[in-house]
Amino acid sequence: MKVIIFGATGMIGSGVLLECLRNPGIESVLAIGRSRTSLARPRLRELVRTNLFDYTDVQDELSGYDACFFCLGVSAAGMKESDYSRITHDLTMAAAGALLELNPRITFCYISGQGTDSTERGRFMWARVKGRTENALLAMPFRAFMFRPGFIRPTHGVRSRTPLYRAVYAVAGPVYPVLRRVFPKHVTTSESLGRAMIRVAMEEYPRRILENADINALAEA
Repeated sequence: MKVIIFGATGMIGSGVLLECLRNPGIESVLAIGRSRTSLARPRLRELVRTNLFDYTDVQDELSGYDACFFCLGVSAAGMKESDYSRITHDLTMAAAGALLELNPRITFCYISGQGTDSTERGRFMWARVKGRTENALLAMPFRAFMFRPGFIRPTHGVRSRTPLYRAVYAVAGPVYPVLRRVFPKHVTTSESLGRAMIRVAMEEYPRRILENADINALAEA
């Protein structure tokens, strides 16, 4: 299987990338983003772009892929809905549309979040925008899966680039086994998320929206 990853320099994307490189069933990985990762592996190729809304100049480089793991995203804190929507919805749809045209049989796995609002009419702005993005992807003619993790514990040296998040993970890390036991439907790891995405891309799965419990069950099966 040949995989494209968007957002491989972020905490979630870097965790997914590591799992892809650890999986012998993945032949090659193309990481697309605005900056390079810190990894150098024979199966990894990187495509650095300043414009993530248009791919007409790199179509040859995007052909022949089986799956896309879309892990690119930003926090909605302090953002206007229009700005957040441009990055969360418009950018995602630009990438999905380009990949579908070049790879009609591609599987598209999108990182959303626990609490995403499929009705698009809820109270929280980020949840509405994520819900609109999910709905648009699910309406496209490819295998699309929405992943809604809750609290994600980074593993295998993966670190958040946000100082506040790093502090939270440092405090929560030692008590993660307790959190997992008490709140199994709300916590997971970057390793589990990556493994679940790979399994869904490689195998059949009956649900197209995966909540935190689905992610953990797939990773451990």
